[in-house]
Amino acid sequence: MPLFKYSQLVSIILIILVSGGVHAETTAIQGISPVEAKQLFDKQQAVILDVREDSEWKEQHISGAIHIPLGQLSERLTELKQYKDSPVIAQCRSGRRSAQASDVLKSAGFSYVYNMEGGLNAWDKAGLKTE
Repeated sequence: MPLFKYSQLVSIILIILVSGGVHAETTAIQGISPVEAKQLFDKQQAVILDVREDSEWKEQHISGAIHIPLGQLSERLTELKQYKDSPVIAQCRSGRRSAQASDVLKSAGFSYVYNMEGGLNAWDKAGLKTE
């Protein structure tokens, strides 16, 4: 008689797949709402990294955010080294580029990386200020 029945084995595999594996909690990028991001930022418990292009930044941005376009992020990581063990909230227009930036930061060893859900569009929709 086998140690596991077929249905038990399938259940175990599904649990592992759904949970993202054994180390899911240490590798997953967390999403954060604009309101939560603002609260952390205002309390100086996090920095916001805007990864949009220069023209987008000049048009509108969150006051006090750090601006490094996504295409330059890998080469400019040293500019962020002081935040390696602090919360960093990546932000773009809609959340797609900042998700990529979050992956870059996590791969570079940044401890607390968040992706702002919905980006600057959601920030505006929440009625939060920009300059």
